[in-house]
Amino acid sequence: MEQEVYLDAPNLGPVEKEYLAKCVDSTFVSTVGPFVPEFEEKFAQYLGVRKAVAVQSGTAALHIALYALGIGQGDEVIVPSLTFIATVNPVLYVGAKPVIVDVDPNTWNIDPGEVEKAITPRTKAIMPVHLYGNPCNMDVLIEIAKKYNLYVIEDATESLGGVYKGKYTGTFGDIGCFSFNGNKLITTGGGGMIITDDPEKVQRIKFLVNQARDSAKGYYHPEMGFNYRMTNLEAALGLAQLSRLGEFLAQKRAFRRIYQEILGDLSCIRFQMEHEGTEGSYWLNCIRFIHDFDINELANKLTEKGIPTRKVFMPTGEMSYLKEYSKPCPQAFKIFDQGICLPSSTLNSINMLERAALTIRRVLVG
Repeated sequence: MEQEVYLDAPNLGPVEKEYLAKCVDSTFVSTVGPFVPEFEEKFAQYLGVRKAVAVQSGTAALHIALYALGIGQGDEVIVPSLTFIATVNPVLYVGAKPVIVDVDPNTWNIDPGEVEKAITPRTKAIMPVHLYGNPCNMDVLIEIAKKYNLYVIEDATESLGGVYKGKYTGTFGDIGCFSFNGNKLITTGGGGMIITDDPEKVQRIKFLVNQARDSAKGYYHPEMGFNYRMTNLEAALGLAQLSRLGEFLAQKRAFRRIYQEILGDLSCIRFQMEHEGTEGSYWLNCIRFIHDFDINELANKLTEKGIPTRKVFMPTGEMSYLKEYSKPCPQAFKIFDQGICLPSSTLNSINMLERAALTIRRVLVG
């Protein structure tokens, strides 16, 4: 019997068990203990930034980033149409208005031209998303932000290890946000991380995620805070996963090469294009059909053959509660109609990925 092919399942093994057992034996399983600061320090070292703050989720990271920068009622934040909904919800959490703009048809990432057209006197920040691990055009986005004096909050929740012109994604803006959800490149079960080179922002964020507690005065809270701290159990798992990050990235990039070698000559599909000088993390490998194609029929055929897939994200403006912020985003809609995510979990071996790619090819060409 052929081994199961995985879409985005986590890759856990003996190293993770060892770290978790060490954490349990220490009794430091909640938010106080040595594992969280060690994870923060090693994560910051990997990315080459000064500080990192561990939090409960990527969504919490984006929320606190906005809140710590003072973005709120009456402000606008520019976000891409094609992204997971967690990019947009934190803008609403702080009382600001999400300004949803279209994406580039080739990279699937936020279109800098659409960003600049959307800027108003109320715009306070741009939130680019490195979609599916594909780095955005950060040079142009940073230039626009400087021109209009805007914050840049990088949603790098899908792109840990992605590189743009020699720097890791998440390190270009004022604040970078990462996710360690169960299906991400590395996981802590849930969890997220915030990075910045600004020590004042770090202290502010650490204060806010700990219920805004002034520990010098005991249980005194001078303002509203949030319970967004990561636990030591999560951090222990994160340390184990971080020790394997190089292995995971090498696999993801090998998977990308396999898909391109086996499917790249098909005239009916296109991969996400990359900017010159970038190397994606390929959290998920995705393809887009350039002609009318029944994505659901394809997915069903592949499921019957043991190949799991999923649709790309639905444009955020399609959500009923976001309709008031919606405007035409034709490129995002085309990608949604024509795009599908392929098996990309590092639980897959090279042979399994080759089998999956060959199966996909046979289904497509008949």
